[in-house]
Amino acid sequence: MPTSFDTATLPVRERFDAYQQAISSTFVPLVARPPAEEQTFYASITSNKVGQIQLSEVAGVPHAVTRSRRVVGNAPAEYYKIGLQISGTGVVRQDTRAAELGPGDFAVYDTTRCYELEFRTDYRMLVVMIPRPLLPVPLGQMARLSARTISGDSGVGAVVFPFLIGLRQVLDATDATVGTHLGDAVLDVLAAAFSAELANGAARTPTTRHNILLSDIRFFIDQHLSDPNLSPASIAAAHHISESYLQKLFATTGVGVSGWIRQRRLERCRRDLAAAHNSHKPVSAIGTRWGLSDPSHFSRLFKSAFGLTPGEFRSRC
Repeated sequence: MPTSFDTATLPVRERFDAYQQAISSTFVPLVARPPAEEQTFYASITSNKVGQIQLSEVAGVPHAVTRSRRVVGNAPAEYYKIGLQISGTGVVRQDTRAAELGPGDFAVYDTTRCYELEFRTDYRMLVVMIPRPLLPVPLGQMARLSARTISGDSGVGAVVFPFLIGLRQVLDATDATVGTHLGDAVLDVLAAAFSAELANGAARTPTTRHNILLSDIRFFIDQHLSDPNLSPASIAAAHHISESYLQKLFATTGVGVSGWIRQRRLERCRRDLAAAHNSHKPVSAIGTRWGLSDPSHFSRLFKSAFGLTPGEFRSRC
C-alpha cells in the first residue's frame, strides 16, 4: 500500500518541520538542513514496498539531510540505501568520499555509518532501502562501493537504473504475492550488479587481494566486537589463514590485530556512553557489552585512549 507526504498540503511555516519528521519516519532518523537561500520550502515523498524492500520517490527544493554519528548511535538501523538521481543534481557523502550525481547516476550508502545527502537544485530521486542482511554481498566489499558515482549510461548501471525506475512505476498495481517475488528479483539483480562493479573496480585499480582481505577482516571484527573470545586466533580461523599471515596483514597498517580490536571496542564504548538512551546503563555494562568485562581494565584503557575515564566522559556529554 503506497504512502505519500506532500508539503503543499501544509501551511508554509509548518512545512520544514513536517518534512523533518516525514523523512525520519519513512527512512531512518535524519536531520534536515533548510535551503541556504530564503525560499518557500517544498518536498514530497511517495513510498511503496516490494517484499522487504522499500522504494521511495523524493522530490523537493535544494536542501541537505544528514545522519550524524550521534544520530547513528542513538537510533541504529542496518540498511543499504541506493539513491538514483532522476532529475536535478545531488551529492552523497560517506567514508570521506563524495559521489556527485546527475540525472541517470546513482550511489550506494549505508545507514550504520554517518552520511550526508546534499541537493543543490530542485530534484527528484528514487531511494531504494534494503535491510543489510538480505543482500548477499560481504559487508567489506559493499563498503568499497559506498558514495561512489555509478553511471546509469553504461555497464551495470545501464541494467540497474532502468530496472528500479520501471519497478517503481508499476508497484501501485502489483499485489502482495507478486511483490514478494519481485523483491527477490531486485536482490538478485543488485547482488549481481554490485559484484560485477566490484570486479571491474578491482581490474581498474591497484587494489590487491591483500587489501580486500584486510577490509573484510576489519568488518568481521566490527561484527564480533561484543564476543569476549574474539582474538587473532579466532579471526584467522574464520578467514582460513594462519595467525602469522593475519599479523602480517595488519603490520602494513601500523596497528596490530589486538590493537585494532581494542581501538574499535573503545570507539563503540565511547559512542554508547555519549548516547542519551544509554544514560541509565552502568558504565561497566557498556564495557561488558563490547567485550571489556573487567571494569578497572576498561577504565584504564579508556582513559589512555581519550584522556578521561568512562564516567568523566559521560558526565561531559
